[in-house]
Amino acid sequence: MSNPVNRYTYRDYLQWDDGERWELINGVPYNMSPAPSRIHQKVLGEIFGEFRDYLKDKSCEVYLAPFDVRFPSNDQADDTDNVVQPDISIICDPDKLDDKGCNGNPDLIVEVLSPSTAKHDRLRKFELYEENGVQEYWIVDISNETVEVLSLNHGQYERENVYGNEDEITTNLFDSFSLDLGTVFT
Repeated sequence: MSNPVNRYTYRDYLQWDDGERWELINGVPYNMSPAPSRIHQKVLGEIFGEFRDYLKDKSCEVYLAPFDVRFPSNDQADDTDNVVQPDISIICDPDKLDDKGCNGNPDLIVEVLSPSTAKHDRLRKFELYEENGVQEYWIVDISNETVEVLSLNHGQYERENVYGNEDEITTNLFDSFSLDLGTVFT
């Protein structure tokens, strides 16, 4: 991975076949290894399953990492320097989906924090998702058994609520969806 200006694009990213997961934010590569913990995967699977079941007969689609989300610059998807693999991505515009993943902003993203990615998810990805118009961003903290729900309002995230393991989460995007955190964190 050598680049004379130390800025990488999606075109570079596609050439990296080292068995590791990478993300690019503003042209800077971030290694997403090591593999997530068993608890991370269990919580992620519970949330994904609830969304998958809810969206089964609806127009939105839900995807589980690894799934590339590209935030194109100047409508040039291969030249973008922002490509991430959110834990869960929900996309309601089918025109954003292609064989490589999502080209544009998902409507809702869920990130389950790991010790190695917590800062990355809370700072870099937060800013990237906010700048690119992701309507809702859920940050799942498995160590504290909480989910922070952030909603985009006039281009900036506002905290809707922080939910604990005794709560049910709803979303502004789907009228009848609710998620019982008691089942997620057990």
